[in-house]
Amino acid sequence: MTVDLGVHDPSAENGLSGLTTTGLVRYNTGEAELVEIAVARGEATLTAHGALRALTGQHTGRSAKDKFVVRDATTENQIWWDNNKPMSPDAFDRLHADMLAHVTDKELFVQDLVGGADEDYALNSRIITEYAWHALFIRNLLIRPDREKLKNFAPQLTIINLPSFQADPARHGCRSETVIAVNLDKGLVLIGGTSYAGEMKKSVFTVLNYLLPAQNVMPMHCSANVGPEQDTAVFFGLSGTGKTTLSADPKRTLIGDDEHGWGEHGVFNFEGGCYAKTIRLSREAEPEIFGTTERFGTVLENVVLDENRVPDFHDGSLTENTRCAYPLHFIPNASESGRSGHPRNIIMLTADAFGVMPPIARLTPEQAMYHFLSGYTAKVAGTEKGVTEPEATFSTCFGAPFMPRHPSEYGNLLRRLIHDHNVTCWLVNTGWTGGAYGTGQRMPIKATRALLSAALDGSLEKADFRTDANFGFAVPVAVDGVDTAILDPRSTWADKTGYDASADRLVNMFIDNFAKFETHVDGSVLDAAPGFKTAAE
Repeated sequence: MTVDLGVHDPSAENGLSGLTTTGLVRYNTGEAELVEIAVARGEATLTAHGALRALTGQHTGRSAKDKFVVRDATTENQIWWDNNKPMSPDAFDRLHADMLAHVTDKELFVQDLVGGADEDYALNSRIITEYAWHALFIRNLLIRPDREKLKNFAPQLTIINLPSFQADPARHGCRSETVIAVNLDKGLVLIGGTSYAGEMKKSVFTVLNYLLPAQNVMPMHCSANVGPEQDTAVFFGLSGTGKTTLSADPKRTLIGDDEHGWGEHGVFNFEGGCYAKTIRLSREAEPEIFGTTERFGTVLENVVLDENRVPDFHDGSLTENTRCAYPLHFIPNASESGRSGHPRNIIMLTADAFGVMPPIARLTPEQAMYHFLSGYTAKVAGTEKGVTEPEATFSTCFGAPFMPRHPSEYGNLLRRLIHDHNVTCWLVNTGWTGGAYGTGQRMPIKATRALLSAALDGSLEKADFRTDANFGFAVPVAVDGVDTAILDPRSTWADKTGYDASADRLVNMFIDNFAKFETHVDGSVLDAAPGFKTAAE
C-alpha cells in the first residue's frame, strides 16, 4: 500500500511533490517503541544502564563543507553568501526528486515537532527519517506538541533525512556523496549520506536564524538559565568554553543549553532537549548531565562501551565529539516552559589559550557587539593535527556555520536589545592564566564560578574597575573570594615581555579578523575594538 506522507506545501503553489512509500510509515512513535525497533534492526544497542548507543560511521560531526542553501529570488539578497554555499533551484529539485525515488519502498519514521517555546514564533517541523534512532534523537531534541495540536499539525518546515542516499555532485550541484541542502523558500531540508544526527537539529536552528530577525527576534547560539529573582542570564560561547557546564547551575533553573530566541516576551528555548558533549564526562564534575546518560530514552552518540556495555566517557578513540541527547526534563532543575524574561546579564565565554585575557571583564554595548561579531576562542596545541601552539579561532556570532544572514544583522539586533533592556554584558575567559597553553595553567573553575556568581547577583557591579590596556574593557580590581593576582593577567606571567608580545599579537588578530565587518558597523563599534587607539596612532 502506498502511504502519502503529506509533505506538501499548504498553498500547493511551489510544486512540492508528495513523498510516498510502499513501506511501513510510523507517525510520532514513542520512545519505548523507537528503542525496541532500533535495537531489533541493529541500528543501536542498549547500554548497561538502559540508554541507547548509536554509532554514526565515518561522519562523527557536522559536514560543514557539504551544507548548501538554495540561491533563488527569495534568498539572493538575504543570505550572507560569503559564509553559505549556494545551490541552484534546479539542482535542488533534482536532488529532491532523486531522494523521493530512493524511499519508494522504505520503512520510514515521521515526527511532528516544534522549534521554539514561544508560540508566537514557533516553527512546526516535520522530520522524516529512515532510522528509528534518528527519530528518537530528534524527538528528544525538539518540543513535542500535545495530542490535540498533533491532530491539525501543519508543517512549516520539512526535513528528509536519508543516510543511505548518496548524492551525485555532477547531478546535484554538491561537493560529495554527502549533502545537506536547505531550501528556505520551500521550507524543505534534504540530508543525505551522513548518519550524524546533529545535522537535523542544526538545520532547524539554521531556518530559525533566517526567519526570526525579520520579526525582530534575536536567534542565539547560547545556553540560558534564570535565578530565583527571575534574573535571566544568557551564555554565548563556542565549543570547549564551558557554555553547557557553567549554565548547569543547581541554584538556577536551566532554560536550555544551546539555542534560544530573544523577542518581545523575553528569552525562549528553541528546543525541548539537550545535546551535550560527553568526552571526559564525570559524575563528580557534572552530576546532572552524567545522570542523563543512565536514563532510558537518552541517546548516546559514538560513545565507547566496555565489555559490560558500560560507557567509557574517557575513550575518544571513535571521536572527541561524543554526545548524549536527552529531553530537558531529565535535568532536575530544568524549566518546564522553556521561557523566561528579558536577560539581566549576558556572558560571552572564551577559552583564551594565549593567557592574555582577564578571567572576567565588563563590556559596553558597543564592545559587546564587537566581541559578538568576533566570536573569539582559541584552539590549543595537540587538539588538531598540525596545531603546535595556540591558534585563534573566530566564529562570528558564536555560531557562524548556522548564520544564513549577514552577521551585522544579528549584531545590530543584539545591540539594540541590550540597550532597550539595560542588560549588563560580561566577557569571561575560561582559558589559561600565568602564561599561554603549555606554560600557564587552566583558569581555576572555582574562580570562574565565583566571578560568575558575583556578576549574576549584582555584587560585581559595586567593585572597583580598571581599564584593560590591550582591550579597553573594564576589569574588576578585587573580588571577594578570588585571588586578586588572577584578575591582572600580566601579573601572573613570569615573563612580562612575553605577555606584552602575546597580547599585542592577539590584539592584531582581532583587528585583522574584524576588517570584514568594518563597513557594516558604525564608528562607536569600531572605537570599541581592542587596541583601537594604538592602531590609530
